Amino acid sequence: MSYKRSSGILLHPTSLPGPDGIGDFGPEAYAWVDFLAKSNTHLWQVLPLGPTGYGDSPYQCFSAFAGNPYLISTTLLLDQGLLERTDLIDRPDFPSHQVDYGRVIEWKIQLLKRAYRNFKKKRNATDKKSFLEFIDSEKWWLQDFATFMALKEAQNGAAWSTWQMPFRRRDKDTIDAFIEKNRSTIEMYSYWQFLFFEQWTNLKKYCNENGIKIIGDIPIFIAADSSDAWAHPELFHFDDQFQPTVVAGVPPDYFSPTGQLWGNPLYRWSKHEESSYSWWIDRFRATLRMYDIIRLDHFRGFSGYWEVPADKPTAEIGKWKKGPGRKLFDTLVKALGDLPILAEDLGVITRDVVRLRERYHFPSMKVFQFAFSTDAGDPFLPHNYPSNCVAYTGTHDNDTVLGWYLSAPEAERDFCRRYMARSGQDISWDMIRQVWSSVSVFAIAPMQDLLGLGNEARMNFPGKASGNWGWRMLPGSLNEELLGRLKEANYLYLRDHAQRADLAET
Repeated sequence: MSYKRSSGILLHPTSLPGPDGIGDFGPEAYAWVDFLAKSNTHLWQVLPLGPTGYGDSPYQCFSAFAGNPYLISTTLLLDQGLLERTDLIDRPDFPSHQVDYGRVIEWKIQLLKRAYRNFKKKRNATDKKSFLEFIDSEKWWLQDFATFMALKEAQNGAAWSTWQMPFRRRDKDTIDAFIEKNRSTIEMYSYWQFLFFEQWTNLKKYCNENGIKIIGDIPIFIAADSSDAWAHPELFHFDDQFQPTVVAGVPPDYFSPTGQLWGNPLYRWSKHEESSYSWWIDRFRATLRMYDIIRLDHFRGFSGYWEVPADKPTAEIGKWKKGPGRKLFDTLVKALGDLPILAEDLGVITRDVVRLRERYHFPSMKVFQFAFSTDAGDPFLPHNYPSNCVAYTGTHDNDTVLGWYLSAPEAERDFCRRYMARSGQDISWDMIRQVWSSVSVFAIAPMQDLLGLGNEARMNFPGKASGNWGWRMLPGSLNEELLGRLKEANYLYLRDHAQRADLAET
């Protein structure tokens, strides 16, 4: 897969401004796309868009295929006649700088339920036909997901591994009886998915029409409490009580003496191979409908992964296990063609991981913030980048550039200033320009860095169970000054496609 030299911004839709306490797919999203287009920025990177659960992490979703209903725009529902203005008069006074997930979820669920009731009352033949067509085309995952969510609602949100055994093991008579009794609730969850994909598909189309490609994210692991695990337990390491026997994590290192215990169930790769990796083909095919390019999270886990016994309190005790490697990716390429994948290959990377990535020519990731703890040979310094990489000032898991700079050891700050020959007074844009000027095919910065924000705007603290994923961009942030600055950087460093076309013609 070949790419054009481009730049992009990492901004999750939840971080957009908007009236309902959380960013969504409404007018502010379209204004965001207009900003990207006017600045000649051709990539928009988002985090996973799945339905989030406890902790609100987009990396712990109830489904690998479903969308997050909290991203559905109530403004667009109002335009469609699915909500009335009177439905919105009691809207809470939400903070504009942060997502208050508890209040947001309560508010949006109430509105989404009203939208479903209004659809049932007012639906015309065209709307009904579109919904039924969606159910039919997506039934291979949607039926399981909607039933799973209805069951969770009936169980007061309890994890499926605690349900009564007939529900855990999907006893046919038990599930059929539940479906018959709860058809309306199951249809409601299906309808929310219909609304999500309708709004997202329209927004993606608008992006593509304006020359913008969307980079989406596939987390390597799925959440233990998910419809995927419930519907396909044979694909994971579960015991006869449907409890995980081993879980995912990473071993101890310089940054974490006890490692990181993620707790996700691990794949029973032999079962995936027996089915010719059909679940993965479905997952990639569905993801490629949502995005133009995929960032494949924890790429090293496809070569080798750290397996931790489920009863261990930390990730210290575990062992390396061989991943599916070429077998999986050869199968995917055969089924889907060239894969537009960016490999998240951060961390301790061994030669087998590099070989796997290079076999398919997947671009690697380089994070500029990581570059200043060693010397001039550090692979994260721009003069050491290969062209087939994606260069970042930082990612959603890092502090902002300013937050990093203000807290870094003075030796690293000094190296950073000397390397860029800058005073550090405008450190965020100093690093943006350095990344943009590199030979990397893609250069990407989180929106917080374009705005020069500090630690208060950090998106995620790995290992912190709650309080993440809340940052929002304030209304009015997308001003002419910022647009001009970004447009100039794209021009100066040849990340403007129109300029490249002019050069090609000469």
